[in-house]
Parts: sequence; structure tokens; C-alpha cells
Amino acid sequence: MQSEEFTGLNALVTGGASGLGLAISRRLRSGGAKVAVLDINPPGDAEGLFFVSANIGDTDAVNDAVRNVELSFGGIDIVVNNAAIGAKGTVEDNGDDEWHEVFNVNVLGAVRVTRAALPLLRRSARPAVVNICSVAASVGLSERALYGATKGALSSLTLQMAADHLHEGIRFNSVEPGTADTPWVQRLLSAAEDPVLERKILESRQPHGRLVSPEEVAEAVAYLASPRALSTTGTSLTVDGGLTSLRLPATEPLTRA
Repeated sequence: MQSEEFTGLNALVTGGASGLGLAISRRLRSGGAKVAVLDINPPGDAEGLFFVSANIGDTDAVNDAVRNVELSFGGIDIVVNNAAIGAKGTVEDNGDDEWHEVFNVNVLGAVRVTRAALPLLRRSARPAVVNICSVAASVGLSERALYGATKGALSSLTLQMAADHLHEGIRFNSVEPGTADTPWVQRLLSAAEDPVLERKILESRQPHGRLVSPEEVAEAVAYLASPRALSTTGTSLTVDGGLTSLRLPATEPLTRA
């Protein structure tokens, strides 16, 4: 039976309508939290979650959404900055407009949401912010120049915010997932010439030999957001099957034909 460590707490999860965000929202709700999902697209089933439609790429929309959550919940104790968009390519493959767009969502989106929520977090007895980064923030991956740059920026931003708001009792941490079994990854695989081989390549890249489940990421978020982790701030928790830290004996690599 799930513990009720979040009873009496209100959480806001961006990009919570699907994938990692939905798993995180479900986990916090099952722990007793009231959960507001901030997303452009409504979830297929509300599942007891409070949905607020907003584009985190727009400051006014974010401010209105956070105000809506405040009016409905009375406050916010936990913020999970999960919403992001992907990008594929080397440094020369993505044009300026795409660089601006991805940074606007993946980095400035977290800035907007956190900035709007800070007055409410200051009123909370157990405030916590968890940013969803990626192993791409610290590991070089092929054709992830733009995406990795945004996640590296968000990882650094987590540390700066943790330092700035420590005296206020607001904790800032991040989770860095490996390649997770999400709708975005499924779309990438479905567009490949050989989806089965591409999946095997992604799985073999992670030492434990499989994709990370959204629920595993959600458990990491739950720990960092919970009152059990009151002395944990400025920390990054990696959920990647050992990708960033383990160096195992080489096996024959999988290659595309």
C-alpha cells in the first residue's frame, strides 16, 4: 500500500498529461497530494488530477495557470518542471529558430513556472522543486546537441536556484533519466527505418539492458519532493541503469545496416 507522505500537500506538474509527467502526477496523487497538471493537451482520463491548460513558452499563460491553481488549491507546495520538447541533430543541423524554441520551452519554461510559483512556495511548510533533466546534461550522445544543451542549462539552473533559495527553506533538486519508455521515444522509434533494431540500440546503450520505466523516474521525483528528503537540496538523482557511472566490459555493438 502506497504511503501517504504527501497528504495535505499541493503539487503542480508541468507536462503531466502523458509520459513521465503523467507517471509523476499519478505517483504524487497516490501518495496523498492534490495534483495540478499544467499541459497544453488534456489527459485522456483526468484520473482525479486537476488539469490546467497552458503553454509554458508564454509568460502570461504561465502566470494565469499558477493563479488558477492557487485559487483552486489555496497554495502550492511542490513544483515538478517536467514539460519539454525534443530535438535531434548535430550542432549544424538545427537552425536558430529551433534553438530559440527549444530553449524557450525546456529552460525558460522552468524559469517561468518556478518564478510564478515562488510566492506560494514561500508560504509552504515543506516547499520543494524538482526539475526533470536528462543524462544528456552530462553525457555526450550522438545527435542530441540542442536537447543536451538545454538539459545541461537546466541542471546548472537547479544548482543556482538551490543556492539562492536555501535560506527560504525551498529545496531544488533534479532527476536525470536515461532513455525512458515514453510516447516521445515511441514516436522516434516508429519513424525509424528499423524500429526493432533502433529500440535494441537504445536498450543496449544502458548497462542494465532496457529502457527506463516512467514509474522508476516518478519514484525518484517522489523521494526528492517528499518530507523524507528535507536535507537534500542541490542534488541530481540519476535514473539511467548505470549509463553515466558504470564502465562494463565491452560487448559486440549493435549497428544499423
